[in-house]
Amino acid sequence: MDIDSLLKPFHHFGVRLGLDSVFKLLANLGNPHHQVPIVHVTGTNGKGSVCAYLSSILSEAGYRTGRFTSPHLVHWTERICLNEQPISSEEFCQLLVEVIKVIDPEEQSPTQFEVITAAAWLYFARQKVDLAVIEVGLGGRLDATNVCSNPLVTIITSISRDHWQKLGPNLTDIAREKAGIFKPGCPAIIGVLPPDAEQVVRSRALELGCPIIAPQPARQVAPGWAEWEMKIQNPKSKIQNPKSIKYPLPLQGQVQLENSAVALAAVEILQAQGWKISEEAILNGMAKTKWLGRLQWTTWKNHQLLLDGAHNIGGARALRDYVDELGSGEWGVGSGEWEIPNPEIRSKIQNPKSKIQVDWIVGMLAKKDHADIFKILLRSGDRLFLVPVPDAITARPDELAKIAWDVCPELGDCSTYPDLSSALEATFASSKSNLVILCGSLYLVGHFLAVTSDQ
Repeated sequence: MDIDSLLKPFHHFGVRLGLDSVFKLLANLGNPHHQVPIVHVTGTNGKGSVCAYLSSILSEAGYRTGRFTSPHLVHWTERICLNEQPISSEEFCQLLVEVIKVIDPEEQSPTQFEVITAAAWLYFARQKVDLAVIEVGLGGRLDATNVCSNPLVTIITSISRDHWQKLGPNLTDIAREKAGIFKPGCPAIIGVLPPDAEQVVRSRALELGCPIIAPQPARQVAPGWAEWEMKIQNPKSKIQNPKSIKYPLPLQGQVQLENSAVALAAVEILQAQGWKISEEAILNGMAKTKWLGRLQWTTWKNHQLLLDGAHNIGGARALRDYVDELGSGEWGVGSGEWEIPNPEIRSKIQNPKSKIQVDWIVGMLAKKDHADIFKILLRSGDRLFLVPVPDAITARPDELAKIAWDVCPELGDCSTYPDLSSALEATFASSKSNLVILCGSLYLVGHFLAVTSDQ
């Protein structure tokens, strides 16, 4: 059997927050999670790139490093990695068979995510990883990954309004759920958070006696390079020994100045705990970090476009900021590694007085904040090409079109297409000097990458 066939029976259970089911499943497997030291990462946006930075650095430091993230873009195996290499399909299938065998038929069936999470713990334990970087699936407090009582470090990267149907209607509710990964005495790193959310997070950390580390964002010192001041050598000590580190920053957007600082703060805490992570490992790890589908430049039939999930308010804001940075000339495309072949687009980006016109190819899931995302992304004169998200509970393109016109009546065009391929064809058939961006859903980005990888 293949992975899809093994997981299909659990798909209809959807998202069910709670720990009872996963604890029972892990107990039936011999509690593999007890054998794996972890760095636990949550946040609305940025958690994937923070996990990518950390796992790359720790692998470069010589540690057997596991990484568990979700969702995948192209293949299930992306979710479970060892030293940056995805698990093989054969190994994944074998693990799933073992997990499914220990499910008690008298008990409520676990969800698909719980089955995959259990498989990840089993894999990391058997591979005898030195530590694993674990990304929360949804929220934190009741997420299936939240089964370790003594993580090495806990991290909240950011908080904005997403999955509010499950986590609560406002930022304080969402913050409370994400702070549920904090454990007594465990260092807690927090990124740049809204004031109300930060107050909730700090309050919970103080209740549990967690040392709080709130790193300042790094600063860009050259295209593709950043500098960050490392301040806390020991999170339990008041003695600080400031020093700065300059490092390559291959991922795109000013938001990576925040995300990379969070990752480096976690590295600093691990160093204080006795983990041997040299500056060389940090520099090499940062340089080798890859995280597909997030501000990723690529091509389709020799046409250039930008890919990004931008599937929630925070993600949309990061994408819009990046586009505005391109227009101001402050960041630079591809951190100096990517040249825009189209001379008209290149001249616009290099001339701050020129306005970048955007052609947006967008598909969204049904339960997203469509109007709020459009308000952030769209500008007068932009063109919008709307598509359904394949194999997902998608928002209807015609309904998205109505919302988009209401939000931005000055759109240059707003059209709907039955699939991504026809939208791409239409966009590039008429786009000469516009920047083309495919966004709105990681599932849509994953579909694009899967289709193009087969060509």
